[in-house]
Amino acid sequence: MTQKVAVLGTGKIGEALLSGMIRGGWSPSDLLVTARRPERAAQLREKYGVETVSNAEAAKAADTLILTVKPQDMGTLLDELAPHVPADRLVISGAAGIPTSYFEERLAADTAVVRVMPNTPALVDEGMSVISAGTHATDEHLAHAEEIFGRVGKTLRVPESQQDACTALSGSGPAYFYFLVEAMTDAGILLGLPRDKAHDLIVQAAIGAAVMLRDSGEHPVKLRENVTSPAGTTINAIRELENHGVRAALIAALEAARDRSRELASGNG
Repeated sequence: MTQKVAVLGTGKIGEALLSGMIRGGWSPSDLLVTARRPERAAQLREKYGVETVSNAEAAKAADTLILTVKPQDMGTLLDELAPHVPADRLVISGAAGIPTSYFEERLAADTAVVRVMPNTPALVDEGMSVISAGTHATDEHLAHAEEIFGRVGKTLRVPESQQDACTALSGSGPAYFYFLVEAMTDAGILLGLPRDKAHDLIVQAAIGAAVMLRDSGEHPVKLRENVTSPAGTTINAIRELENHGVRAALIAALEAARDRSRELASGNG
């Protein structure tokens, strides 16, 4: 039997999932979307050929509900959905910091809930989506979530207790790289390069380094050592990074992100 999937609150990540599912073989007739603004709904309807409905209609009609609204809007959405979601539905949440128990307490008893932490590279099909099962979610439910989010990148199953750490590493991770690229671009300008050339050099170095990390099978220490000649330019730069505590600062930053994720979870638990 065909499974009908609804994407609720179709913003950038929701649209990326919608596009990925269609490119992956889902028929637009098996997809429903909701959007807060009528003009946004019309845009999605015209671009993808999908049916746009109300949140209540989606809850009644779809087998799988993917909730992609902002965390602060999730309570209002669940109040709207709760009377219309039968217990045999699969509910997938993409909201940071909200535990599966938050949904289970507000929906029908035994509702299957899967928590997913995607990141923004899903917009270019290079995302990482971290997936955790709620109390009533089965391997079949997790596999279905992986099938959906796998259309826009890679997926990884973890216990829900590890979601806060994954949010710090993966959910927030792209921002750290953008921050480093910004800083390195400024350094390139200080060294005498035009901004556009400094940007291009750094971005390509980042892409190349990422592909080598992914495909070579080498430990990052080994790859770094391959660039670091005795008494050369790279080791002088590495020494300065160590002297300025960059490694310790990164560890502290990720711990702070993890702690904030925990605070959000406790506020929504």
